[in-house]
Amino acid sequence: MLPGAVVGWDMAAALALGNALGVPPAATAELLPVIEAVMVAKLNEQMAASGEGRLSPILSGST
Repeated sequence: MLPGAVVGWDMAAALALGNALGVPPAATAELLPVIEAVMVAKLNEQMAASGEGRLSPILSGST
């Protein structure tokens, strides 16, 4: 874990979510790493741009 940075997703939870949504496990396993990489990069860019190491209220769900 790195303070102030996102390093990855809980893949077990992401796979369970895909399963709950009816996404075939092979498709989930193929697509999740690509989606995760982009999201982690974008979240870290957004946190760096804010200068505070925090997500914006829109992304974090807080107001």
